[in-house]
Amino acid sequence: MKATNLICALSLVAGLALVSSSKADQTQTNNPPENQTVNTNEVAVITTTEGTMVVEFWTDAAPNTIANFKKLANSGFYDGTCFHRVIKGFMIQGGDPLTKDPSKEDMLGTGGPGYSIKAEFNDHPHVRGVISMARSQDPDSAGSQFFICHGDPSFLDHQYTTFGKLIKGDDVLEKIATTPTHPQDRPDKRMGIISIKIVPRDSVK
Repeated sequence: MKATNLICALSLVAGLALVSSSKADQTQTNNPPENQTVNTNEVAVITTTEGTMVVEFWTDAAPNTIANFKKLANSGFYDGTCFHRVIKGFMIQGGDPLTKDPSKEDMLGTGGPGYSIKAEFNDHPHVRGVISMARSQDPDSAGSQFFICHGDPSFLDHQYTTFGKLIKGDDVLEKIATTPTHPQDRPDKRMGIISIKIVPRDSVK
């Protein structure tokens, strides 16, 4: 089975790896969008149990990654999931559909959309507030799981696909990243993602 597990640089980097995916994932027929034109006037509004974060997209850097993220968000894929891995000073990771079912805690980090997308490594660095795709040792293994940097993990640069940055909600990032955790970097309190909506940038105050 494939699993998406946070690795740490020297221990932290490993936490961002997709190690395997289930047979169910492999048999899904939905495919990632490729070579699609990305609307540069849209942002992602991530509504969580701790507040709202807004992400602007770097369309110059990762158009197919952004198209895939928007496709999943617009389908409601992320709604009802949670940030299942939290490491203060490093990142918060979400995007696993299995997190919709609290009874599957032992499987968290193993879910995905049933396909993978090609890496789009670029020159945007991993600094606080940047959103990037989790993946396995295979550069082209990202699917739906993403992470938002709480620290400045520059050791991830040119190895993981950055595709945007928070323009609102740094206080929410701080709340989630500093919440108490238990083994496997699981938050003691569920850090829920109520929804991720793609909206016109000028609609966000």
